[in-house]
Amino acid sequence: MASAEIAAEHERILREIESTDTNCIGPTLRSVYDGQEHGLFMDKLEGRIRNHDREIEKMCNHHFQGFVDSITELLKVRGEAQKLKGQVTETNQKLQSDGKELLKSMDELRQCRLQQRNIATTIDKLTHCLPVLEMYSRLQEQMRAKRYYPALCTLEQLEQSCLPRAGGYRFCAIMAENIPVLRTHIRDVSMSDLKDFLESIRKHSDKIGETAMKQAQVQSSRDSDITHQQRTGSGKRLRREVGSGTMVESSGGSPNSEQDSGILDVEDEEDDEVPGAHDLVDFSPVYRCLHIYTVLGSRDTFESYYRKQRRKQARLVLQPHSNMHETLEGYRRYFNQIVGFFVVEDHILHTTQGLVNRAYVEELWEVALSKTIAALRTHSSYCTDPDLILDLKNLIVLFADTLQGYGFPVNQLFDMLLEMRDQYGEILLKKWNLSFRQIIDQDNYSPIPVSTEEEYRRISGQFPFQDPELEKMSFPKKLPFSEFVPKVYSQLKEFIYACLKYSEDLHLSSTEIDDMIRKSTNLLLTRTLSHCLQYAIKKKNVGLAELVQIIINTTHLEMSCHYLEEFISNITNVPPDGVNATKLYGTSTFKDARHSAEEEIYTNLNLKIDQFLQLADYDWMAAQGGGQASDYLSDLIAFLCSTFSVFTHLPGSPIEHARLPGKVAQTACMSACKHLSTSLLQLLLEADVRQVSMGALQQFNVDVKECERFARAGPVPGFQGDTLLLAFIDLRQLLDLFTQWDWSTYLADYGRPTCKYLRVNPHTALALLEKMKDTSRKNNMFAQFRKNERDKQKLIDTVVKQLRNLIAAHQS
Repeated sequence: MASAEIAAEHERILREIESTDTNCIGPTLRSVYDGQEHGLFMDKLEGRIRNHDREIEKMCNHHFQGFVDSITELLKVRGEAQKLKGQVTETNQKLQSDGKELLKSMDELRQCRLQQRNIATTIDKLTHCLPVLEMYSRLQEQMRAKRYYPALCTLEQLEQSCLPRAGGYRFCAIMAENIPVLRTHIRDVSMSDLKDFLESIRKHSDKIGETAMKQAQVQSSRDSDITHQQRTGSGKRLRREVGSGTMVESSGGSPNSEQDSGILDVEDEEDDEVPGAHDLVDFSPVYRCLHIYTVLGSRDTFESYYRKQRRKQARLVLQPHSNMHETLEGYRRYFNQIVGFFVVEDHILHTTQGLVNRAYVEELWEVALSKTIAALRTHSSYCTDPDLILDLKNLIVLFADTLQGYGFPVNQLFDMLLEMRDQYGEILLKKWNLSFRQIIDQDNYSPIPVSTEEEYRRISGQFPFQDPELEKMSFPKKLPFSEFVPKVYSQLKEFIYACLKYSEDLHLSSTEIDDMIRKSTNLLLTRTLSHCLQYAIKKKNVGLAELVQIIINTTHLEMSCHYLEEFISNITNVPPDGVNATKLYGTSTFKDARHSAEEEIYTNLNLKIDQFLQLADYDWMAAQGGGQASDYLSDLIAFLCSTFSVFTHLPGSPIEHARLPGKVAQTACMSACKHLSTSLLQLLLEADVRQVSMGALQQFNVDVKECERFARAGPVPGFQGDTLLLAFIDLRQLLDLFTQWDWSTYLADYGRPTCKYLRVNPHTALALLEKMKDTSRKNNMFAQFRKNERDKQKLIDTVVKQLRNLIAAHQS
C-alpha cells in the first residue's frame, strides 16, 4: 500500500518535472530529497530517461533522411551564401563610396534646416521685440517734441500690449522700470504747462475781455441797425447773426492731435473785422493736462487744483484798484478782466466734460456779481462828473450785455444802474444849478434887441415864442424877455436829453423812460431852477427893473411848459395825456418864482420908501406949517413915478401882451401907497416924537395932500375911480379930525357905519391928542393967565377924558 503511494507520488513528480519550466523545478526536486525514497526515485527517473531516449531515437530514425537532405541543401546554400556575401561586400563598398557625398549633403541639409529653424525663431522673437523698440523710439521722439498726451498713450500701449508679448529680455525690464519715471515726468511737465497757461490767462484776461466786449458792441450795433431797418419799413426778415456769446459744444474726449487748441469758431465769415475772443487763447495745455491726468487716474486731483487756482485768480480779478473811480479807463480794465475770466471759464465749461460744471461757474458768478456791484457802488459814489457817470453806465451796459450773451444772469447789474440813476440825477442837478446861476449872473435883464429876420428866427428856434403883433413890427425890435429865457429853455432841453441818454439800453419801456425823465425834470424845476430863481430874486443889489424883467421872464417860461411836455412826449413816444403820465410842475415853479419876485418888488419898494422917510426932518414944534411939501416927500414921489413907469412893461396875465399894464403894477402901487400911509402915521405917532404942534400937523397935512395928488394922478393905469386914494383914507380922516377940530362929530357918530371919521382909531387919536396936550402945557407957561388958552386946555382935557371913556366902554 505504501509502495503504491510512493510510486504514485514519484509519477506525479516526474510529470511535474516534464511539464514545469526549468526555472521552477527546484521545489519539486527538494520534495524528492526531503523524502526517504531518493534511490527509488532515481531509478524511476533513469527508467523514464531511457524511455525518452528510445522515443528520440525512434523519432530520429524516422526523420533522418529529411535531415540528410537538409544538410545537403544547406551545403549548397553555403556556396551561394559565400557568393552572396561577396556581392554584398562589394555592393556595400560601392554604397559606402557613393554615400559619402550623400552623407556630406545630408549633413549640410541638417545644418541648413537648423539654421532655418533658428532664423524662424529669431524672426518670431524680433517680430515681438521690434514693435517694442519702435514704440519706445516713438515715445522718445514724442517726449523730445513735448507731445505728452500721445507719449502717454504710447507708454500705455507699450506697457499693456507690447512688453508682455516681447518676453523677459533685459531691455524690456529696463523699459518697464522707466515707465513710472516717464509717467511722473509727463505729469509734472503737463502740470507746469498748465501753470504757465493759468499765469498767461491771468495776465491777458483784460485783452480777452476787451475783445469779447468789442464783439458784443459790434453785435449790439448790428442789432440796432436791423431794428432801425425794420422800423423804417424795409419789410425784410433779417436773421440775428451769431454773436460772441455763441458756444460750440465739444465732446471733451481725447484730442485727435496735439495741436487741438480748443478755440471756438464763434465768428461768421462776415465778422473778419473783430477776432473771436477765444482766438487769443490756446487752451491745449488744459486739454492735455486734463487728458493726461484722466489717463493717469488722477482726474479728481486735477479738477480740484484747477478750480482752486481759478478761485484765487477770481479774487485777484475782482479786487478793484483804489483809484479806479478817477477815470473811465480804470473801470474799463476792471470790466475787461472780469469778462476775460468768465469767457475762459464758459469756454472750459462747454469744451470739457466735468472739469468745471454749471454749479461751479454759477457759484463763481454769484460771488463775482456781488463783489462787482459793491465795488461799483463804492467807487461810483465818488464821481461828480455826469459825463463820466454816463460813460460808466454805457460801459456797465456793455459789460452786462457781453456776459448775458454767455448765459450769465445780469439783472442785478441793471437794478444797480437804476440805483445809479438817482445819483446821476443829483449830479446833473448840481451841474445844471451852476449853469443856471451862470446864466443868471451873465444876464443883463434887458429885452433882447433883434435887428434882422435871421436873429428873430434863431431865437424863435431856441425858444417857442409866438407874438403876431410883434411879428408885424418892423426891424429893429425888442423881444419882451431877456437872454435868460432862451438859455434856460435850452438848458431844460439839454437836461432832458441827458436823462434820456442814461435811460437808453436799460431795457426799460417807453412809459418807464417817460416817467423817469418827467420826475427828473420836475426835480430840476421845483428844486434847482426854483432855488436859482430865488437866488436871482434875493441876491444883493437887485433892482426893481431886474425884478420886473424876472417876472416877465418867468411868465414866458411858464407859457412854454406845455412845449416841454410835447418835447418829452416826442422823444419817448408816450402821449402826455396818458393815465399814468407824470405832469411837469413847471407852471407852479414859475408862478411861485413870479410871486416871490412880486413880493420882492413890494418889499424893495417899501424899503426905498423907508429910506426916503428916514430923511424926513419935521419941526414938530413949528408954530405954523409951510405951503409946500417936504423935500424928502417930493423926492419920494418922483422916485415912485419913475418906478411905476417901468412897471408898464409888466404882463397882466400869461395870455396878455407883455407890454400891457398888469395887476402886479397895480398891486405894487397900492402896496407902496399903503406902506407910505402907514409909515407916515407911525412917524407921527412914534415914541421919540413927544410933542406935536398944530403947525407941524399942518405941514404934515400938506405932505399927505401931495401923496393924495400922486394917487389921484394914477401912476399905474387900471385903478377904478379914486381906489388908490383909499390907501391914505386913515391918515386923511385923522388929519381932518385934528385940523378941523371936529371932535363933537367924531364922538357923536363913533361906531356908526355912516360916521365921517369911521377910519380913525380912538387909540390913535388919543395918542396924538396927548402929544398936543403936552405941547400946550409946556409951551404956554402963562396960559393960565389967558382965558382963551385956558378954554382950549379945558377942551383938550375934556376930549381926552371922553376918548378914554369911549375906549373903556368898547373894551368892556
